[in-house]
Amino acid sequence: MTIHSGHVILGQHVTMPVRIRDATAAAATFAVRAGPAREVVRYAGVDLAEPRQGRALCSLVFVRYVDGDLGPYHEFGVAFLIRSPTGRGVGAFIHWLPVNQAFTLEAGRSIWGFPKEMADIELGLSGRTRSCAVRVGGRFAVGFLVRPGIPVPSGAAATSIDAYTCLDGALRRTPWELRASAVRARAGGAEVRLGDHPIADELRRIGLPGRALFTSVIGRMRMSFGDAEVVR
Repeated sequence: MTIHSGHVILGQHVTMPVRIRDATAAAATFAVRAGPAREVVRYAGVDLAEPRQGRALCSLVFVRYVDGDLGPYHEFGVAFLIRSPTGRGVGAFIHWLPVNQAFTLEAGRSIWGFPKEMADIELGLSGRTRSCAVRVGGRFAVGFLVRPGIPVPSGAAATSIDAYTCLDGALRRTPWELRASAVRARAGGAEVRLGDHPIADELRRIGLPGRALFTSVIGRMRMSFGDAEVVR
């Protein structure tokens, strides 16, 4: 990945690519109604992938960043699988990305156009489940619980998929790489609770809560993010 000069965020220099050295995460993917999901992301002009006619894929994920160039913070995400606007197969369109720290919020919006907003994100990472509760401005938005599955035999896995965002009318593509270890996965295994925030209404319209197709828990992951490219 090419190293660029970087960016100045809130008076601090951020060198590219941004590196995350230690984080833990949990995620679940759901088959949702493609029609309503397409309406949700219409503002971005992206084309949802439909692995089965009439069904799109929506993923919920929460991350605890422990050590990285943007500092420690919590994050929750709502993403959709899309056909890449650049003809590079498929990508992940990041629709909503609340965080609980100001520096990563400003960096995410300024460098990559990530739709970050400030939220209270409570994580439960001990015991037999992993959980997350998101509140914005005191309003409960989403509660998400994952039951870890069986260990993935490979031990460590590397993946790369382009992330797409749309902020202030600009569609951007961000290349990123992830290496994960201590991964557990299973079919099903997730519970979703929805509150009275607008994102909860959107998730209801597309068919959530529902049974997850599959879930995963990552005990440790390392990532790197390059500069964003404006697609249109």
